[in-house]
Amino acid sequence: MGKEITSRQQDYSQWYLDIVKKADMAENSDVRGCMVIKPYGYSIWEKMQAALDKMFKDTGHSNAYFPLFVPKSMFEAEEKNAEGFAKECAIVTHYRLKTDPNEKGKLIVDPEARLEEELVVRPTSEAIIWNTYKKWIQSYRDLPILINQWANVVRWEMRTRLFLRTAEFLWQEGHTAHATSAEAEKETIQMLNVYADFVEEFMALPVLRGRKTEGERFPGAIDTYCIEALMQDGKALQAGTSHFLGQNFAKAFDVQFSGKDGKLDYVWGTSWGVSTRLIGGLIMAHSDDDGLILPPKLAPVHVVIVPIFKTEAELNTIAVVANEIKSALKQKGFVVKFDDRDNQKPGYKFAEYELKGVPVRMAIGPRDLENGTVEIARRDTKEKMVKSSTEVADYIPHLLDEIQKNIYQRALDFRTSMTTSVESYEEFKSVLDTKGGFVLAHWDGTSATEAAIKEETKATIRCIPLDNKQENGVCIYSGAPSTQRVVFARAY
Repeated sequence: MGKEITSRQQDYSQWYLDIVKKADMAENSDVRGCMVIKPYGYSIWEKMQAALDKMFKDTGHSNAYFPLFVPKSMFEAEEKNAEGFAKECAIVTHYRLKTDPNEKGKLIVDPEARLEEELVVRPTSEAIIWNTYKKWIQSYRDLPILINQWANVVRWEMRTRLFLRTAEFLWQEGHTAHATSAEAEKETIQMLNVYADFVEEFMALPVLRGRKTEGERFPGAIDTYCIEALMQDGKALQAGTSHFLGQNFAKAFDVQFSGKDGKLDYVWGTSWGVSTRLIGGLIMAHSDDDGLILPPKLAPVHVVIVPIFKTEAELNTIAVVANEIKSALKQKGFVVKFDDRDNQKPGYKFAEYELKGVPVRMAIGPRDLENGTVEIARRDTKEKMVKSSTEVADYIPHLLDEIQKNIYQRALDFRTSMTTSVESYEEFKSVLDTKGGFVLAHWDGTSATEAAIKEETKATIRCIPLDNKQENGVCIYSGAPSTQRVVFARAY
């Protein structure tokens, strides 16, 4: 089965699509620009959801749900936000179809059923949520409001790629309201750190925590913070964003509160989100030419047991041992699959589970039964070992923990090797073209320089790291003085 996957070196983009499709994660829909997330892919999203949802609730947030449709006048209330998303908006203009009088069995839009006001299909929910907050907030006693929404959004992308960029995608979006600027800024940083902790702990993917430049900022935000991850082809992936909205949306929707002193003030806001794009990042960061490599904390199946047998009697005997192991591991919270199909050979099954990235594979045959052993193969290193069948249930949790740590370390080592400091524009372009990765370079802080570099090289400033070292230097493009290096990369 691995032979069906295009190698990374040959065509990285095709390699990625091959894994998505052949690992049975997702497929293109007949609906333009949209995808069908298949059960195996969706189960990974459910794992992500569960972990993030707990982290949100542990930090005091509650889930709610807001409408999919936003009246156009409401959407355009915050001017910068509306302008930023205008080109990607899908619009509902009519509310009824009728039978086509000229073609039997066909439907047409009823021209008499035009909406009085067009509805925007949400590309993001700030407008509808802040319009709602106006009804909820009167006093400082009503604050803070800490809301998260699990939802779908629509952004009419012209060039799509499964999980990474589709017209409709799944995500979560947090929207909070606060009495003070300091409280809102603290929330913004807190949620950035929640995202970073999730990506590093669960996805086994190291990230840079930083602030976006003004040119890369979320439309309508005062500040945008982000986490940036590096993929195996040397391109960056924005893995999450957290926005300090200031009072911009409160002013746009006239959301005011009476403070302890009785004075009216506008509410301070934040928003933050991650999406199914994380699944794309998970694939691109860890997988190899034989298929998926999944960190155990997000794997739908932790262990698969493959019996090697010729007769039904052998299978039945193996099944007794396998089910004992399965039961013992289930009690420890692990998902174990015993693949007793008799219509596929063991070799086929090995390749299938390798392709799907199951972290640990066990094989049990007649000889193993005689010796009281099982063969264990780990997906990340492909190392094989033999363990006693009686001790395997105690060994597997440690092994899965080791696999999780190894996958993270491998990604960290790769990022380190693909991070380069440069001193000149020529060196900058050379590293981008020959090596890729994160390029650390001095920048003069102007939007004009940022735009020129982007235009000439397709590289963007991914972030200004939060823990950035201050050092005197000169901008690689303009030669103007600079006080710090920023992180450039080509990106998805």
